[in-house]
Amino acid sequence: MEIEDVIAETETQARELLSKLTTDANYADYWNGLAPLGLLGASGEPGGGAVTRAVARIEGLGRAEAPAGIVYALTSQLFGLQFPLRRALSVAPDWLEDAETGKVSLCHALTEEGGGSDPLSMRTSAARQPDGTYLLTGRKAFVTAAPVAAYALVFARTSEGRQPFALTPFVVDLHTAGVTRSDPFPKTALTAVPMGAIDFDDAAALAMVGAEGSGLALLAATTAWERALLLSYALGPMHVTLQRCVRWAGERKQFGRAMGSSHLVAARIADMAACLFRSRRLVYDLAAQFDRATSWRRLATTAAMAKISLSEDFAKFTTLAAGLGGARSFVEGTGLTVDLISPAAAATYAGPNDLLRIAIARDLGLPVEN
Repeated sequence: MEIEDVIAETETQARELLSKLTTDANYADYWNGLAPLGLLGASGEPGGGAVTRAVARIEGLGRAEAPAGIVYALTSQLFGLQFPLRRALSVAPDWLEDAETGKVSLCHALTEEGGGSDPLSMRTSAARQPDGTYLLTGRKAFVTAAPVAAYALVFARTSEGRQPFALTPFVVDLHTAGVTRSDPFPKTALTAVPMGAIDFDDAAALAMVGAEGSGLALLAATTAWERALLLSYALGPMHVTLQRCVRWAGERKQFGRAMGSSHLVAARIADMAACLFRSRRLVYDLAAQFDRATSWRRLATTAAMAKISLSEDFAKFTTLAAGLGGARSFVEGTGLTVDLISPAAAATYAGPNDLLRIAIARDLGLPVEN
């Protein structure tokens, strides 16, 4: 099936499922209500093209006008957790298979209040017990879906010092003893998906992911996938917004003529179209490279550059749209309402853009440090 056909099919299916949800639906309602799409099963699909198809289905869901936070959460779980974990593990454990069916949601517990982009500053620790199990102690903060997820991928310190094998990844059942979750944080961006903190007080890990000391390696893999593909969640909303702005500019009359006959208005819409064009090309090109089994190591710098470009084009696109809609851009229900905060927040996902620029410069050979 061609990409555009996958997008259209998913949009149709998603609109039907969304129509069954009430206006006061919460995160769990959306998660369960959209489960029949089977979107999260993409990471377990056999054969080639699974990543590209997954991106197309994410775009279709966005075109169906699902809440941006829900689309973001599904995209984050799919590309930030499921796909890289599938490739890192020789056999998919039960918790991952459950996630792929949509029965449960996962969260990525890396960031702490004392640091996120500097993982070796983390204080959360895992102590090995005589029976070979591990007990985790510490606090993770600003974790997307923490208040509602069933399992967390938790990075914890198993050795002291700032050395490459100091961290180890674990999966923790968030219903186990010793785990306490905060109330949802009062977010201003992507409000449909909750964010919170998780406290571990001698909480038993369900499983270690890989070997002890492999935390930084797995983190680099999940980060490369996220930087490359997380902004695919924006493609659908950008498409919808562009269509609305084109229609508005053609129908709106000002000074006795269509607003779209103004060269300035036309140029704004053309710039929006260029932003969307660049974004789609970047995302689908990276998806195709992952489908060709290109190593995340080879794509790490490319993914960082793509994430900067995608997030900045998303913010520019939305600012242009807001200027076209005028006051209607900031009033709910006008058909031209624009969310300026969530695109601005995209500059911080999977590492702030400024830190990514440093990593890119270092890869080019400059003697720059964090």
